[in-house]
Amino acid sequence: MKTLLQDTFRPGLSLFVLLTLIAGVAYPLAVTGVVSALLPDEAAGSLIVRDGQPVGSRLIGQSFTDAKYFWGRPSATAPQPYNAAASGGSNQGPLNPALVDAVQARIAALKAADPDNALPIPADLVSASGSGLDPHISPAAAAYQLARVARVRGLDAQAVAALVEQNSEGRQWGFLGEARVNVLALNLALDALK
Repeated sequence: MKTLLQDTFRPGLSLFVLLTLIAGVAYPLAVTGVVSALLPDEAAGSLIVRDGQPVGSRLIGQSFTDAKYFWGRPSATAPQPYNAAASGGSNQGPLNPALVDAVQARIAALKAADPDNALPIPADLVSASGSGLDPHISPAAAAYQLARVARVRGLDAQAVAALVEQNSEGRQWGFLGEARVNVLALNLALDALK
C-alpha cells in the first residue's frame, strides 16, 4: 500500500507543482513582461491622466448624468455603474418586463433632459453593452446629445461638433467594429474649453 501511494501520489504532486509554476507563475510573468514592453500604455490600464492624476481609463466607461456632459451607454453592472469587478450584461431578453421598464426609464430621462429634441434616440443610449463597461457611444448617440450639451454649456454647436469629431475613432484596423466616440475623452475636452 505504501508503495502504491508513493508511486501515484509523488508523481501527481510533482506534476501539480510543476504545472502550477509554469502556468500560474512563469507564463503570466512572461506575458506581462512582453505586453509591458510592447504596449506599455495598454498594460498600465490605458489611463487618462490630467494634471498628474488619473481621471479614468479609455477602456472603461464612467457615469455622467449632468446635462452639460455627453452621457455614455447605460451600465449593466450593479449596484455601482461601470464596476469592472461586476462586468457582464444584464442577460435580459427583449420581452423581459424589467428590460422594457429600464429602456422606457432611460428614454424618459433623455427626453426630460432635452424635451425639444426630435431626433430618434439611438439604441446605444438606452441599452447596455455586453460587458456593461463600454466607454464609447456611436456618432449618432453623440449627435443626439450635441444640442443639449452646447445649450447647457452656452457653446456654439459647431464647436461642440468639432470636439465630437476630434474624439471619434474609426473602425479598428479599418474594418472591425463601428465608428465610435470615447465619452470620457470628449467630456474632458469639453471641460478643457475656457
